[in-house]
Amino acid sequence: MTPSSLIDPEQFLALLQPLLRSQDAQGIITLATSRWSDEQLTSLFNDPNPDVRKVAAFVFGLVGKKCCLPKLAPLLNDADSMVSQMAEHSMWSIWFRSGNPQANHELCRGSKALNRRDYDHALQHFNRAIELDPSFAEAYNQRAIVHYLREDFDACIGDCQKAVERMPLHFGAWAGLGHCHAHEGRLAEAVKAYEKALRINPHLEGVRQGVTEMRAQLGG
Repeated sequence: MTPSSLIDPEQFLALLQPLLRSQDAQGIITLATSRWSDEQLTSLFNDPNPDVRKVAAFVFGLVGKKCCLPKLAPLLNDADSMVSQMAEHSMWSIWFRSGNPQANHELCRGSKALNRRDYDHALQHFNRAIELDPSFAEAYNQRAIVHYLREDFDACIGDCQKAVERMPLHFGAWAGLGHCHAHEGRLAEAVKAYEKALRINPHLEGVRQGVTEMRAQLGG
């Protein structure tokens, strides 16, 4: 990246502030995609101004691609809590986007079915999303949640593993893997999965507490 292609942080904030105030998500998407590349947006993640990092993370969540997630993930460790929270929110937003619009649609329908605890229809939609895009990590993760709620822990483990194979930074799937191992009494395996989730996202307090308790049971 040449110096001339870098974004001026103050101009970046000035352009976006009116759209942020009006909560114009589509306007932000249009502006970002017309003016800046993923590489330019990720260059702002190291800016000394936390407002710049926070807004850059937010915008990246709307327009960024999965391939650049390794540049966003370090913001989960940001000293500013609002920046780390925005980074987490943006990672989930990106995970929920497939390159296949039909797969996105099926995932959305499955999530709505899951929210109303209609597990049969949720599974149908998640299965269809996976058929349409076998690389869609979030579809496996959402299907794993259905298996977990049905206490089918072996099936949940299988889908969590598929999710992290496709998206190694998926701290949610690593945590889900830990939950399953814990429920089946495999505490050492649970701790390993939980620790992987915490290395990516240190703000998973429930997971951290679980690790502490399991280590005590395992004798430290």
